Amino acid sequence: MKKRLAIVGGGWAGVAAALRGLEAGAEVHLFEMAGQLGGRARSLSVSQADEPRLDNGQHIMIGAYTHSLALMRSLGLKPEDLLLRRPLQLRYPDRAGLHLPPGAALPAFVRAVLALRHWRWRDRLALLAASSLWALRGFRCAPDISVAQLCAGLPPPVMQELIAPLCVAALNTPAEAASASVFLRVLHDALFSGPGSADLLLPRRPLSELLAEPAQRQLLAAGATLHLNHTVRQLDRKGQGWSVDGEHFDAVLLACSSRSAADLARAHAPAWAERCAALQFQPIITVYLRSPGSRLAAPMLALGEGPEAPAQFVFDLGQLGHAPELFAFVVSGAAPWVERGLPATAEACIAQASDQLHWASPPTLLRALAEKRATFACTPGLQRPASSIAERLAAAGDYIAGPYPATLEGAVRSGEEALALLRPVLTA
Repeated sequence: MKKRLAIVGGGWAGVAAALRGLEAGAEVHLFEMAGQLGGRARSLSVSQADEPRLDNGQHIMIGAYTHSLALMRSLGLKPEDLLLRRPLQLRYPDRAGLHLPPGAALPAFVRAVLALRHWRWRDRLALLAASSLWALRGFRCAPDISVAQLCAGLPPPVMQELIAPLCVAALNTPAEAASASVFLRVLHDALFSGPGSADLLLPRRPLSELLAEPAQRQLLAAGATLHLNHTVRQLDRKGQGWSVDGEHFDAVLLACSSRSAADLARAHAPAWAERCAALQFQPIITVYLRSPGSRLAAPMLALGEGPEAPAQFVFDLGQLGHAPELFAFVVSGAAPWVERGLPATAEACIAQASDQLHWASPPTLLRALAEKRATFACTPGLQRPASSIAERLAAAGDYIAGPYPATLEGAVRSGEEALALLRPVLTA
């Protein structure tokens, strides 16, 4: 008889765990509080046929996200068709930024830094010296220092045009408050994990088509039971297994938000729940603008951020195969702007767009969205909860302890690793 597995949460971690659970021969039941899978990486519903399908935020991947890409391929998807692959380039509207050429990682990085002609020689050499020191130390540092402290000796252009945007893009936490050890791990895996590991993978299709919707079809076809619009309220110990809202399971995997996981696990693992509940979060705001007849110089551009210029990046969605003449401005580490409100943020983005970019027609607001708990705040010395909670009870999610910040890859890896913890139970 198949062992019964309950997975609470249908984001990328829960989906990855569910697919691996089926491979282990389990009877999989997936509980999701929303009406669709995908979690915080999903597409929004549309009310009219001609309305563009927007995402709840602009996600990107990199070539080093091997588990995510493999999971997509296991669903019969072709990442090369769904994702626009480009060498890492931080291009600004008025100047070229860092652009990694093809080839071996170390020589490519050196050539890319030396090619930054608008930097002084001392700026370029300072970055090369610092990165060489990080490499000699194995891209490791004390766990309690920030990115700003790690880079304290670097010149302002290096911090403003490279370190700060890379940090907020990868960790969704400003350099002054971001963990240097996690930042170095991301740099290592992106820049020095082999050819193409730093490539940017920009979605050509709505986010839900990259994983959630194909996964839902495969889960249903394989006999999994999906409980959509179902918020799990009660988790109880029952014999050797667990009871989820009164229904017995041999094992349970919590792939829901950290807050929900803490509430469900508190009676069974109070120390784990306390660590979970202690996590702080950073928001992301996405502002969608229209501009008929306009096209950016590249599908993705870095922007100059400032007190009245909130966005760090802009995406030309028309160039990515989405709705034409539609542009997504992304505000990471957006806590100050959440306090100011979405109308003020949208107005500031329009002003920033008008000031920093060239338009065929004045940009106008289509929609502004805030994901207030987009990622955990990846701060120095942060102790994240472990995947193992109790016997036959595990957790998955981008906030679970691991080498990566809150990324799609971190979520997928966490889901697969949590399922591996439960596999002996499911295959016994």
